[in-house]
Amino acid sequence: MIIEMNNIEKHFEGLEVLKDISFGVDSGEVVSIIGPSGSGKSTLLRCATFLEKIDGGEIIYMGQKAAHTDEQGNAVYVPHHEMGKFRGYCGLVFQQFNLFPHYSILKNITDAPIHVQGRSRDEAEATAMELLGKMGIADKADAYPYQLSGGQQQRVAIARALAMKPEILFFDEPTSALDPELTGEVLKVIRQLAEEKMTMVVVTHEMPFAKAVSNRVLFMDGGVIVEQGDPREVFENPKEERTRQFLRVFEQ
Repeated sequence: MIIEMNNIEKHFEGLEVLKDISFGVDSGEVVSIIGPSGSGKSTLLRCATFLEKIDGGEIIYMGQKAAHTDEQGNAVYVPHHEMGKFRGYCGLVFQQFNLFPHYSILKNITDAPIHVQGRSRDEAEATAMELLGKMGIADKADAYPYQLSGGQQQRVAIARALAMKPEILFFDEPTSALDPELTGEVLKVIRQLAEEKMTMVVVTHEMPFAKAVSNRVLFMDGGVIVEQGDPREVFENPKEERTRQFLRVFEQ
């Protein structure tokens, strides 16, 4: 198993945002997380990728604990010098691309492999060009983010995450900032990664995509996992009334 999150709790200013959430992702699996805005989906991803600290529970990557709850009920993380290893296991693609505007596309992709992972410039650039080719934008290596469409920028963001060679890739509503035409470009790339057995967790509002590509779907609401299972079962025969209510909106 690539990641296990057990009994995860997260609070913001006294508000409980994640309540006793547990799930795991196996190698090669694609898990989609659906649910209304404010249900805790993005917070869960930020906790999984160490951008937010949990308040309780445990996070396990590749069988090793990155965080756990001590006897006093406090979340304890591994020492700072060990965190780099755990951060290297995961990559996150944001809604808003988060590219560096003053860096070329090539530098956006190669900067972290060179300066964080210590790879040679030649190796990092070769990997970047290979990934840009895979994304269909190899001709944009010397361009800057403002010169690209939103769909192209998001494909650069995916290439940047892949360049770090993570074990698992998390997507936080990767198409929410895009118009329908550009959305298709990005979903096509994620489908391709799924076919290549890249381990992924995708928070998405694209229901047909989630049904078609996922091995498993989680429905979240109010900071809990209300229902999870095979995509066909969840979408066509949901067990929980709250799931049915949510999916009814997309059928109209």
